[in-house]
Amino acid sequence: MFVKYKYTESEQKKLLNSITIIVDKQEKVNNHIIEYFDKHKIPYINRSLDSGDYSFFLPKDEGLAILKDWYFCDNIIIERKNSNEELASCLSQTRDRFENEFLRSKANKKYLLIENANYYDIVNGNYNTKYNSKSFLGSLHSFNHKYNLEIVFMPDKNYSPIFIYATFQYYLRNLLK
Repeated sequence: MFVKYKYTESEQKKLLNSITIIVDKQEKVNNHIIEYFDKHKIPYINRSLDSGDYSFFLPKDEGLAILKDWYFCDNIIIERKNSNEELASCLSQTRDRFENEFLRSKANKKYLLIENANYYDIVNGNYNTKYNSKSFLGSLHSFNHKYNLEIVFMPDKNYSPIFIYATFQYYLRNLLK
């Protein structure tokens, strides 16, 4: 749709500002994200996503030739884990469910956002599980290549909502160019 129509700079700005974040209904422990969205008046809705915890849509705007809500769930998703411990559990104890999350995804842009974490801690075993560091790293890198993930470590979870919103804005911005 963007290829067929060239939006003006002001129309592009309006589109970027109209992004509505989709928060998966099953997403837990994300008050810091929702509070940020509320505080900064970033629109969001809670609904089920086939894969990922976050995606976005553009609401209907006939003036911009968007005749119905335009969803990007099949284009870009962000899967969020709140710690290395949660990620270790997903890679070891609930691996099939976790892997199915990425298998179901049609998105060509997939992010794995890991809060309160960094790569250093995985390498050095600085996390509170029995999952050994070598297996953890092997699984993480395997998922990275198998599902074409962009893995983002977010040591301070308070920056996660900024990352989520900016990721979607710049994804859309690059489509508009």
